[in-house]
Amino acid sequence: MIDVATLIQSGAEQKNYPKGTVIFEAKTYPKFYYQIVVGKVKMNNYSESGKEFIQNIFTAGQSFGEPPLFIDEPYPANAIALTAISLLQISKEQFFVMLYQHPEVSIAVNRSLARRLFFKAVMAPEISAKEPEKKLLALMDYIKNHSENPLDDTPFLIPMTRQQLADLTGLRVETVIRTIKQLEKEGKLQIIQRKIYR
Repeated sequence: MIDVATLIQSGAEQKNYPKGTVIFEAKTYPKFYYQIVVGKVKMNNYSESGKEFIQNIFTAGQSFGEPPLFIDEPYPANAIALTAISLLQISKEQFFVMLYQHPEVSIAVNRSLARRLFFKAVMAPEISAKEPEKKLLALMDYIKNHSENPLDDTPFLIPMTRQQLADLTGLRVETVIRTIKQLEKEGKLQIIQRKIYR
């Protein structure tokens, strides 16, 4: 999202973390801006019963955890490395200096935050729907339409596991598995070597 050279010139450091590393925990206050170079990060929290709810999954080129930086509030969720990751991180203070010095960066950050708000607004009615088919298709279509090549006619690989789809939609993984099989029978998606294509 933010040009790597600009981040490094502004004081960002590259850090590597193994899979499973907790980058930050819910209820802690932000100290850094994070941008992924390689790997995947999930933001999650848990219900009182211990059920995990994944807020989002971020991949290379994306940033995560920015909103609390702007409002001096604690993180509402945890950030955990889903794979081995490489991050660029810059301190909160240096991040704001960079935004003032580079207005185009500020616009890019605003665009990214607006895209996430849009995602939540689009998904909220679908997630509240009772039909698991609607929830899953809405999520998959959003992911496909906001990928690098959304207009390509070839089937699009949904880059998530069935468990991750369940966590993002609030469904049980068993329901996701059953629903995906039904959607395949109806020709609404394809399963190729256990991978989901839409």
